[in-house]
Amino acid sequence: MSNTEEPLIAQKGPFRIELLATYRYAWCACGMSKMQPFCDGSHTGSKAGIKPVIWVQDRDATVLLCGCKRTGKQPFCDSTHKTL
Repeated sequence: MSNTEEPLIAQKGPFRIELLATYRYAWCACGMSKMQPFCDGSHTGSKAGIKPVIWVQDRDATVLLCGCKRTGKQPFCDSTHKTL
């Protein structure tokens, strides 16, 4: 990923979110969404090279979704924010 495609840091820490089984989610990977940590389509345009991570949740769970957008385990937090 080039510097022009570096995601914005939405927050320097994870978002604690309750996810529901069978729901389809779209995690914001660019950091521009106003509905963090979820995508609102803001990546269209200047950050068009960074697409959201879309998945269907397999079970009800409380998870930590990445807020710094630098995780190696997208969309989940891997504590990368601690090194920023």
